[in-house]
Amino acid sequence: GGLVVTLGGPQANPALTLALLCTRKLSAPRGVAALLAQCAGATLASAAARATLPDDSGLLVTRVSGLGTAGTALAWEIFATFQLALAAFATAESAASQAGVALGGAVAAGALAAGPFSGGSMNPARSLGPAVVTGVWDDHWVSGGVPG
Repeated sequence: GGLVVTLGGPQANPALTLALLCTRKLSAPRGVAALLAQCAGATLASAAARATLPDDSGLLVTRVSGLGTAGTALAWEIFATFQLALAAFATAESAASQAGVALGGAVAAGALAAGPFSGGSMNPARSLGPAVVTGVWDDHWVSGGVPG
């Protein structure tokens, strides 16, 4: 919620930025710049987290759990990301505090629903950063969108 109030929700998530680009609510140059910044920020944050956490790359990387298959995890990631995008579009014209509560609730709901299967990333940059830093690309395509 705090991130939404200060920066705006869609600009923290490449999936939402791509949705804004596809619906022409964001210009191509600004969208590309946002995508690059989001991925670079996630990679830098992952490097900082890895430097402060114990040497266990499993703490950072989103993975497919043993509760299902990669297909199940992908279905949950798609659902969770879709409901997050829907909340972002629904609150685009709302006051910042209302949008923050709605998007925070959507993130919580998506994480609770998809988390047991895929880690509930809903954010390709959040999955890309740790994969780049750790070199662990197992089933990365499920939550990061890039074949591993």
